[in-house]
Amino acid sequence: MESIILCESQKFFDFVFERFLRENSFCDKNRYTKEDLISSPEKFSDVRFVFSTWSMPKLTEDEIKKYLPKLECVFYAAGSVKYFAEPFLKLGIRVFSSWEANGIPVAEYSAAQIILAAKGFFKLQNVKSPEQYRSSKKYFRNYRGTYFTSVGLLGAGMIGKHVIRILKNYDVNILVFDPFMSEEKAEELGVRKVELPELFRRSNVVSNHLADNEHTKGIINYELLKTMPPFSSIINTGRGAQIVTDDLIRHLKERDDVFALLDVTDPEPLNIESELYKLDNCTITSHIAGSSGSEFHRLAQFQLEEYHRYIHGKAQKYEITLDMLPRLA
Repeated sequence: MESIILCESQKFFDFVFERFLRENSFCDKNRYTKEDLISSPEKFSDVRFVFSTWSMPKLTEDEIKKYLPKLECVFYAAGSVKYFAEPFLKLGIRVFSSWEANGIPVAEYSAAQIILAAKGFFKLQNVKSPEQYRSSKKYFRNYRGTYFTSVGLLGAGMIGKHVIRILKNYDVNILVFDPFMSEEKAEELGVRKVELPELFRRSNVVSNHLADNEHTKGIINYELLKTMPPFSSIINTGRGAQIVTDDLIRHLKERDDVFALLDVTDPEPLNIESELYKLDNCTITSHIAGSSGSEFHRLAQFQLEEYHRYIHGKAQKYEITLDMLPRLA
């Protein structure tokens, strides 16, 4: 076999590869697991290409050399490769990811929430009586809307850049905190690069897209949150651990005018006794910003295209390198 699908989860195998396998015949149509590699290593001795998605098994360098001695590439039809990629990359095996394909729905979801948050939608939705209608209408006047409102983006990686492209259709001022972004890149994107305190102090809506690493854990704390403008919102589709949960609870209890939209939390899911469940100025969704339904097929399609570019000697678009790993979500 030259190409296999290596994936521990039957569910993700079906979600991502169903259409991929139906329409293409160059890849073995079976799903293989790490146990398959261990039980029949001779079966995989000629494999050059591995396709995978969420639940790609972790392999050590020694295991890769033993079970996949001729492997050239891993085509990962999902987002972050941080948890498994390093041993492959250290062996010179090329790794490609559908991080952009998976980031597209996250960016679309985030941009939609930003626009609605600027209008006060989340605070004012679900009117149930004429009295609520009148009070909601009066409260609505506190929100700035989108016209020249300030939107703060934490992180200008692939998702952050796509959010910027979407927001360019609106008359908003975009502030960005990203230590890896140069002033020249900020100018090219048409945004203003700022430090965290200024971003929180000036932004009517803050949306988190920071990479997940030791430097970003707990980076959003009470000292930043308490400086948010009146009637502002914070959106987190990044990682839950980047917001100090207790600090957010304290802030939301003190500031009824501030709203939090959390697609990720710390822990995830929250403990049943978490006060975030009970706060009227907080909405929690179950990590739904990423790919769903037919969007899963885009993940496989991106890797199929990468595979064709590789075998025809064309430039790759979505290759992951060792030096990129610390910056990835």
